[in-house]
Amino acid sequence: MSSFSDPAAVSGYADRTVRLVPGLGDLHRMAGILLAERARQDAHVLVLGAGGGLELKAFAGMYPMWRFCGVDPSTEMLNQARAELGCSRGRVTFHEGYIDGAPAGPFDGATCLLTLHFLVEAERLRTLREIRRRLMPGAAFVAAHHSFPVEAGGKDRWLGRFAAFSSASGGSDPDAGAGIAAMKQRLPVLSPERDRELLCEAGFTDVELFYAGFTFRGWVGRAP
Repeated sequence: MSSFSDPAAVSGYADRTVRLVPGLGDLHRMAGILLAERARQDAHVLVLGAGGGLELKAFAGMYPMWRFCGVDPSTEMLNQARAELGCSRGRVTFHEGYIDGAPAGPFDGATCLLTLHFLVEAERLRTLREIRRRLMPGAAFVAAHHSFPVEAGGKDRWLGRFAAFSSASGGSDPDAGAGIAAMKQRLPVLSPERDRELLCEAGFTDVELFYAGFTFRGWVGRAP
């Protein structure tokens, strides 16, 4: 069973993610600000990987006139998002599935946070192209995920730092080494340089790095 379909794991998603991602709340606020630079006051925003609802809740609180399309393949994670949003959930249309099943838009902005690191390079590029195809010209796209040097020794060094941050933030993993080994096996992490290239290959322009927190990087780009 995937951790994203395990009700017990999903119920603890928010607490774990706050502990693992440096400045998670600030990341959400920065993403909202970057979207708002190019969005209308009553923007309709695509949120890919919306399960859990953390970024949706942050955006909804910042911009009370925005509406959202939240896409995620996990029923349990979408249910968690609905619960997290409370009275704001009426501003979100949820779609269970992947980017292919998302509405055509066009949307005034889009985000994909803590999601793309699960996709191999070819699928990552295809997903980015599908997001860009659904955006209004000039709309902002914000992405953030694991992205760090992957040359010889780089993965071990950076994942060691990731584990140390988790521990310093109150994590209690009794076997951090096993956790790092699992991440190395499961996550097709790319270097920051290659991640930026993929955004450009997908058709985004003005791609800029705006966030870096140990193993995580975040970029903002513009649909042409």
